Amino acid sequence: MIWIWIAFIAFVLLMLALDLGVFHRHAHEVNLREAMLWSAVWITLGLLFSVFVYFAYDAKLFGLGTEPDAVDGLLNSGASATQKYLLGYVIEKSLSVDNIFVIAIIFDYFHIPRKHQHRVLFWGILGALVLRGLMIALGARLVAEFHWILYLFAIFLILTALKMLLLTSESPKPGRNLLVRLIRRVLPVTERLYGQRFVLRASTIAALSKGRRDGPDPALEHVQPGKLLLTPLALALIVVETTDVIFAIDSIPAIFAITADPFLVFTSNVFAILGLRSLYFALSAVIARFHYLKTALALVLIVVGIKMLLADWLHALVGSHFNLYLLVVVLAILASGVLVSLIVENRTRQK
Repeated sequence: MIWIWIAFIAFVLLMLALDLGVFHRHAHEVNLREAMLWSAVWITLGLLFSVFVYFAYDAKLFGLGTEPDAVDGLLNSGASATQKYLLGYVIEKSLSVDNIFVIAIIFDYFHIPRKHQHRVLFWGILGALVLRGLMIALGARLVAEFHWILYLFAIFLILTALKMLLLTSESPKPGRNLLVRLIRRVLPVTERLYGQRFVLRASTIAALSKGRRDGPDPALEHVQPGKLLLTPLALALIVVETTDVIFAIDSIPAIFAITADPFLVFTSNVFAILGLRSLYFALSAVIARFHYLKTALALVLIVVGIKMLLADWLHALVGSHFNLYLLVVVLAILASGVLVSLIVENRTRQK
């Protein structure tokens, strides 16, 4: 079974290498058309992978589907594995949309130009894949060993959803990020950006500063020539990375409501995250208009949490296609959130 993991990770790394090394080799501002095109590419890849999931689990290729799923205790057939993969993909994709608003705030705080934002998101998402992989491996192990932990996940998701519904969440303040404050105390940080570079030596910065009207970078004061300095681009990357970990704490338990099969959990997470960069450039300017999307996401978490608590009873009541029905419910909630947001926005403009 290890070969299917190696092949999948190799495919992801190849796509990321093509993305950064070929299509985005030179820094440029990603326009709406390019963002929509890449969003379509990643979504298509994510949906096409469900075809592979169906046939691989149906034929038990590479050992997939040969062990009981710790969530429902059943062997995953081609149909059930596909339903779980798609449901997990939709849930993770929808929850990742909530990241877009936060990422926009981070870039605005550190004054990161749009032409450099893709590079930050690329490395941020690469790091997120590694961190989420570790969290998924730990979560799958815990669910397999202690099935009751699913009830803790359910309570956590419902409480998170109620917090989203009842409490007014303040806009995050990147400057207060604990890791950023610690780094600023230990390492010097430049006042200016230097292209797409995350780290520079003081001597290089001094050379780049020659001839500038505003003089040398203020960060060079009391810094030795050979000293390494971080740029604001590096700080933005750190905050994006730590923010994703916080979001993952909410989103990963949600998919364990559907399945504890590590391959299904990891692949649905990966495809949901891979399209986040292009989705950010496509939606960052308009995401604030979807006022009721956060409410819809909270309702999705409540539905998922209730599913965790009442899984056995619901399976007996609904039957073997339970996950398919749940997928329809989740899509309906998300579509309603978007539709209501657009209707309210339109009425507000007409007043």
